[in-house]
Amino acid sequence: MYRILELNPQLAPFAGDIDLRMDLYHHTKNRLLADGKSLKDFANAHHYFGIHHENGRWVYREWAPSAYQLYLTGDFNGWNQTSHPLTRLEGGAWELVLEGDDALWDGCKVKTVVDANMERTEHIPLYARRVVQDKETVTWCAEVVDNWKTFDWTDQDFKGAQSLYIYEAHVGMAQEEGKVGTYREFADKILPRIKKAGYNTIQLMAIMEHPYYGSFGYQVANFFAASSWFGKPEDLKYLVNRAHKLGLRVLLDVVHSHAVKNTAEGINMFDGTEWQFFHSGPKGDHPAWGTKCFNYAKDEVIHFLLSNLAFWITEYHFDGFRFDGITSMLYHDHGLGSSFDDNSKYFSLNTHTEAITYLQLANELIREVKPDAITIAEDMSGMPGMCLPIEEGGVGFDYRLAMGLPDMWIKTVKEQADESWSVGKMWGEMCLRRPGENTVAYVESHDQALVGDKTMIFRLADAAMYTDMNKDCHNPVIDRAIALHKMIRLFTLAGGEAYLNFMGNEFGHPEWIDFPREGNGWSFHYCRRQWSLRDNGFLKYQWLGDFDRDMVLLTKKHRMFTQRMGDLRLLKEPEQAIVFSRKGLLFAFNFHPSQSLTNVLVPVPHHADYVLALSSDDEKYGGQNLVSHEVTYFTKEFDGQIFVELYLPARTAIVLKERPAPKAKKAPKSK
Repeated sequence: MYRILELNPQLAPFAGDIDLRMDLYHHTKNRLLADGKSLKDFANAHHYFGIHHENGRWVYREWAPSAYQLYLTGDFNGWNQTSHPLTRLEGGAWELVLEGDDALWDGCKVKTVVDANMERTEHIPLYARRVVQDKETVTWCAEVVDNWKTFDWTDQDFKGAQSLYIYEAHVGMAQEEGKVGTYREFADKILPRIKKAGYNTIQLMAIMEHPYYGSFGYQVANFFAASSWFGKPEDLKYLVNRAHKLGLRVLLDVVHSHAVKNTAEGINMFDGTEWQFFHSGPKGDHPAWGTKCFNYAKDEVIHFLLSNLAFWITEYHFDGFRFDGITSMLYHDHGLGSSFDDNSKYFSLNTHTEAITYLQLANELIREVKPDAITIAEDMSGMPGMCLPIEEGGVGFDYRLAMGLPDMWIKTVKEQADESWSVGKMWGEMCLRRPGENTVAYVESHDQALVGDKTMIFRLADAAMYTDMNKDCHNPVIDRAIALHKMIRLFTLAGGEAYLNFMGNEFGHPEWIDFPREGNGWSFHYCRRQWSLRDNGFLKYQWLGDFDRDMVLLTKKHRMFTQRMGDLRLLKEPEQAIVFSRKGLLFAFNFHPSQSLTNVLVPVPHHADYVLALSSDDEKYGGQNLVSHEVTYFTKEFDGQIFVELYLPARTAIVLKERPAPKAKKAPKSK
């Protein structure tokens, strides 16, 4: 019996489905691997296909099984469509050999010409490593990347932190100037900010090439190309190398759940068929996203996608992946409109078992290539075993995004009066996870910051943010917003096994994100980060940023995530107060808008002296200094139970830590 059933006894009726899941995984793996090969050996497509400079010649190989003829065209032949035909090999592969080191060159623009279905079309090579847009014609083509040019990596000894404090970031909109930022600007200007803010892991969005900037990178066209929106491949390598020098992990937001439907820019219809990579017919079209859905049952598709993962780790030294759109992959209906309120919904004819197998293989491959890599699943369905090891019947991810937490906070702030907030429901949502599976807790990601939605600070403060964020201005709306913003973020941080913040939200970046488009006059006003709001010293954003930094540093210092979940010590629902402990820290919250609490007796596990480690009410965070840092909280015992007595002002969160016992004085040496 697999361990997933021991951890989840309620899944006993579906033991057969778990067995089928594992049988399909083993069967697929055995089919793909022969003669003792590993998945690392199998995921080698990027070494064979594409354009390579080797032994005084250039070799271009492509996979296009249904094409009648392929040609390479570009700067090297005056864009003659047919002067350089490829030769068909076995298995639907094609090859062209160009003799001479100067037959192609770094930056040489090329396209693939495909004859199929009685027509001739031009495409981007499937394994292109750089794809650029011509500013005059607005068309895209590939640029040759000379693989003789190697990057001088200096990160050989880098080891990332085990406890993850993730900073989700978009390179292009990371600059305050109204433009598309670059990899090097991000490396030089933003990485030091992230380090100073206490975060130790960066999750980079929109790195895989996408023709539409406003897609946030989620409609990928070229899977092996680092997006030219932000610079050249060596610039991305510079960014990752610099991050590693600063001690920061770098995760890639990888999109293997779907692909852009474009044929001229993407991989769709490359060989003249819709079924080369995707399902044919309606099954191959995502009804909500307007994109193409991969056929994970095809060995060649698995080969392409697994090779893609190996490529990003080896070529760019990424430390793992956040897999986008997992829910869409797991179910034939893409999880659209499903409630997932019954375990049977995870094990039905709607379950896309081949996708589960692919994700298992992906996780196994990633660990073979980089044993300490991290993988995170964006799955809102709660698929059992998503974050359990494969050998235990799981899918193999390290973490799942706790997607219910942002929804809970939005619903609470948007629909309930402050006096009606339920700390019990907050605690329940924070603890909602399957046994043995880790979650990444967060208040808001990029999803909650897009145009048409609101960031948490904007939900709390709304229009007053435009007028009353000066430190010398006193507005009860802003006071409430700042107090709750700090409390909500601390409460959420203290609840997961990892924590995520979207770029700028740590200091309450105002408004939403709206990419340049025709509807807003191609403006960058809402597609940048206004770091000066936090830096200028006159605005209350500084208070929020300082508090976020200090709560991250405190919990990191105490290695809080090494204890799975907190231990509830006190829950007073009518008073809206809750206290829990985790890894030697005592977290106490009073969410009530007006009622301060005195003489609050909190049960603790043992006798200790506590001191204040963090208070959201400190003046340096915009508070009133109602909780003193000079007080020592001594434990008391009543009827065999040990307590500590607290004072909790309204709308305040405090964190206490145990004070180390004084060292015993050494006895004087005898004469």
